[in-house]
Amino acid sequence: MEKLIAFTTDYIRYVLKGGTKFYAWMGVLALFSAGALYAFYLQNTEGLIVTGMTSQIHDGLYFANLVFLVGVAAGAVTIVFPAYVYHHKGMHEVTVLGEMLAISAVIMVTLFVFAHMGRPDRLWHMLPFVGIFNLPGSMLAWDVLALTGYLMLNFACGFYYLYAKYTGVPVNNKIFMPLVYISIVWALSIHTVTAFLIATMPARPMWYHSMMPIRFITTAFAAGPCLIILAFMIIRKNTKMWIQDSAINLLAVIVTWCLGLALFLTMSEIVVELYARTEHANGLYYLMFGLHGLTSLVPWFWSSLAFMLIAFVMFLIPSVRTNYKLLPIACVLAFVGIWIEKGMGLIVPGFIPTPIGEVTEYYPTFIEVVMSVGNWAIGFLILTILLKGAIGILIGEVKFDASTAEKSPGFASGGKPATSAPR
Repeated sequence: MEKLIAFTTDYIRYVLKGGTKFYAWMGVLALFSAGALYAFYLQNTEGLIVTGMTSQIHDGLYFANLVFLVGVAAGAVTIVFPAYVYHHKGMHEVTVLGEMLAISAVIMVTLFVFAHMGRPDRLWHMLPFVGIFNLPGSMLAWDVLALTGYLMLNFACGFYYLYAKYTGVPVNNKIFMPLVYISIVWALSIHTVTAFLIATMPARPMWYHSMMPIRFITTAFAAGPCLIILAFMIIRKNTKMWIQDSAINLLAVIVTWCLGLALFLTMSEIVVELYARTEHANGLYYLMFGLHGLTSLVPWFWSSLAFMLIAFVMFLIPSVRTNYKLLPIACVLAFVGIWIEKGMGLIVPGFIPTPIGEVTEYYPTFIEVVMSVGNWAIGFLILTILLKGAIGILIGEVKFDASTAEKSPGFASGGKPATSAPR
């Protein structure tokens, strides 16, 4: 217990220390987070009428972000799998950073669930054995279990590894490795179940096909590594921790293959749906070209496709993929393109037209935008805290000082500085 208290205290102390850039970054995130709290207050006092969602389109920007962030959380397995299955040295050194990303992404998913509920006081109904939890009948119930289990696995694996590193005690592989292997399989399950959540609705032809889970997984393993690469670039530039080129290069290769597969699946869907166009293809046709003169989503689709195609070409060229000045540009293009494709390009057009043929367009309101940006800010704030503390332990700047602990047995010691990692 003494070491655990010391671990928690030293972790918090280290996170609170930083330079001007760190405090400015955290201040900006806190400001946007406050905006989300205000938007959440308006929603709970005035109702979801302040959003652009209607009876015809009841899943909008919130649910779109939820679906996308599940993929980002699953994308963390692109670090864990090479590290522990193929024993990739560069990946093994930064595995815990991927687990911190997964924790932050799942927390953001939860925030968007709160935003989407409208009545958060009813959220207790989603708790197993407490509320009205329709298991196994409800696909949403399975999704909640999958996400909760994934959060617990990453929390246990990530913080157990950091605690062992902090105390200098070897990791107990008899306990640790089974949890790692379970988390790898579990990562595939969370986005698969999320895909089933919408793919099992026969009244929504645009979603109702068996290709949806594999589309979700391929885009997850493209968007997640893109964000991880960007985070690694920032860490290498602003901290003492040096992340090997081999780790970044392997992630870039994974993005290349998965983004190519995602584009191929998109092309297949377009050909199959539009070659012999029936009324079942109206959702996709509306997304690509508009329907009855309504074209609000058309620019979203073509911009998403353009972003992903440009990014894919950049990733295909080895001299660009290994150029760390151009690689972030490709990652941003792919990340934004997939975010659009998973949001405005998938969730919203699934409701247009409705099962009875109504065509209603959806526009996110300012409140929805503020809430969404604020939730992302809260997520990045949590991610910054988790990554900063983890990096401090990995490079040895935060570790258990047994001599100080003996003098003050009831209180945690300050972290003992160490030399920086070699660059």
